[in-house]
Amino acid sequence: MLTRHQLAQDQTNCRDKAVGCLVGLAVGDALGDLGRNHEHRLRYGLATDLTAAAKSTDDTEFALLTARTLLDCQGELTSDAVVQAWRRYILDLGGVFERGGKPQYGAVANLRRGLLPPQSGIDNVQNDDDGAAMRIAPIGIICAGEPERAAALAQIEAQISHDRDGIWAAQAVAASVAVAMVDGTVEEIVAAGLDQIPQDSWLGRAMARAMHICDEAPTIEAAWERLHDELWTPVHSVSPEAIPQAYAVFRLTHGDFQQGMFWGCNFGRDADTIGAVIGALAGAKHRITVIPPPWVERVRKASGVCLKFAAQEDVVEVAEQLAKYIH
Repeated sequence: MLTRHQLAQDQTNCRDKAVGCLVGLAVGDALGDLGRNHEHRLRYGLATDLTAAAKSTDDTEFALLTARTLLDCQGELTSDAVVQAWRRYILDLGGVFERGGKPQYGAVANLRRGLLPPQSGIDNVQNDDDGAAMRIAPIGIICAGEPERAAALAQIEAQISHDRDGIWAAQAVAASVAVAMVDGTVEEIVAAGLDQIPQDSWLGRAMARAMHICDEAPTIEAAWERLHDELWTPVHSVSPEAIPQAYAVFRLTHGDFQQGMFWGCNFGRDADTIGAVIGALAGAKHRITVIPPPWVERVRKASGVCLKFAAQEDVVEVAEQLAKYIH
C-alpha cells in the first residue's frame, strides 16, 4: 500500500485515481439504474453497456454536492459548511426535485424549519438508508491514505440528513475509498469499512452476515441468491441491506471494475447505489484507465434530474479539483 505522501508525489496517479473514483461512482449509478429498469430488462435481460438511456440519479448528483461542499470550504469541512452548501445548491435552487431519497427531502424540510445538524438528521424520515453512503466518496478522495480522518469528515457531512446506521454506512464507504486511493488490497479496503461500523448495530450484524456468506460461498454465482434473500428488507435502500451487498459484490469480484459493474448493476434492489459504491471503490483502486472512454463521456455531465446545479458540473473536472487537496 502507498502512503499518502507517495501518492501525492505522483500527481498523474493521484489525478487518475480521483477521476476513476468519481467517474466510477457515476458509471455505477447510471448503469445500475438501467439494470433495474423494467423495460430494459424485458428487452435486454442484463445491463452490459451504458446506452443513451443511462442517466444519473441522486447518487451522482449528491456526490457532486459533497464534492462541491469540499471545494467551497477548501477541504476544511465543518457542519456549517455543509449547511451552507445545502442552502446554496439545494434550497436556493428550489429544493430536491425528482428521484431524491426520503432523508434528503426530509433534511431540506428540516433546514427550512430552522433545524440544524445533527438534529436535522436525527428527526428525519428513513435516516438509516444509504443516501449518505452513496454521496460520500469525494471525502475518501481528499482523505486518501487517512481512513480515520475520512470517517470523521463523513460523520460531519452525513449528519445533516442521517443518523446511526445511515452515518456509519457513510463512514465505512469514505474510509474504504481512502484506502482504495492508496492501492489497498481488496481485503484492506473492505476491512477499513468494517472498522467504522459498530458490531452491535443493525448494519454491523448485516455486514457480518454478508461477509459470512462470502466465506461460505466464495464465488459471486454461489453467493448470489443468499445475498438477496438473507439481507432482504422491505425497503430496498436501507443501509443494512444495500451496503453489505455492495461490499460483498466488491469482495467476490476481487475489486475488478468490469466484473463489479456487471454483477452490482444487475443486482436489482438498490442497484444504482450498489453500483455507485462498487464503482467508486474499484475506480479509486484501479484508476480511470479501467473505465471505457465512451462510458466516461456518457456520465461526465449529470442530468440534473434531482439537483439542478449538478447539470452544470463536469464530473472529471470536479474530481481533478479534489485531487489537488491530496498533499
